Amino acid sequence: MKALRTPDIRFENLPDYDFAPNYCEVGTGLRLHYVDAGPKDGRTIILMHGEPSWSYLYRFMIGTLSEVGYRVLAPDLIGFGKSDKPAETSDYSYTKHVGWMQDWLDQMDVKGAVLFCQDWGGLIGLRLVADNPERFAAVMAGNTGLPIGKGKPSEAFLKWQKFSQSIPVFPTGQILQGATVRDLGEAEIAAYDAPYPDESYKAGARIFPALVPTNPSMDGVADNIEAWKVLKTWDKPFLTAFSDQDPVTKGGEKIFQKLVPGAKGQPHAILKGGGHFLQEDVHAELSEMLIGLCEGL
Repeated sequence: MKALRTPDIRFENLPDYDFAPNYCEVGTGLRLHYVDAGPKDGRTIILMHGEPSWSYLYRFMIGTLSEVGYRVLAPDLIGFGKSDKPAETSDYSYTKHVGWMQDWLDQMDVKGAVLFCQDWGGLIGLRLVADNPERFAAVMAGNTGLPIGKGKPSEAFLKWQKFSQSIPVFPTGQILQGATVRDLGEAEIAAYDAPYPDESYKAGARIFPALVPTNPSMDGVADNIEAWKVLKTWDKPFLTAFSDQDPVTKGGEKIFQKLVPGAKGQPHAILKGGGHFLQEDVHAELSEMLIGLCEGL
């Protein structure tokens, strides 16, 4: 497998992102980057991003949560951010992504962690929770899901999927802006483009939408069905924090609230003024909810 590594100079002077880099190896020698902020003896909060963002998406939340005493881990998925980027779309699969992040989780060796996951961060992160329930004390999910290939995807998702596979130049920064309510500054848009010096680095970002299990025969479906069996017995706190302006995941909170025992009685929220990337729009509200969730453990 040929993997590309974005030059460090691409990440210099990014606004509001001055966290020291941390690296570990996963899979067959791939380098994975993660932020590790806050006191090492604080409760661990894991922030998992999705498509086509990276840990930069969590820069405001990392600062807020670490400053009040939590240890915050924010990994970059393989193919994204400062992590290595396998060069071929065929190098990526749902199963491989879960395996890479399982390798990372094993190396972090966390106990009693709280997961916040959005977009593909949930498709991967909730699998980690189901496979390692002893490592997690609570979950907060926003604008995400755990699909098993049933039902018709939203029209917004189908349009996004078609766009991602056909556009000649994959405009990462503009994609982030298009799914965020507030106006990102030019430097922030550039920060989302920073991991990709050219199109050859974007194999993972481009293929991700096509990997979402939209029919029962796809990779990941069988494992997701098994994961749901665990989640249907999950009685630790499970909180949903979806936004009001995301056509892709609208209504996705309902299945978690219905099927996960730990979701009963939780202060679930639909956050106003948030797009798909609600971490950009309502990061203060998300941080407040996470802190409340942790304080209740």
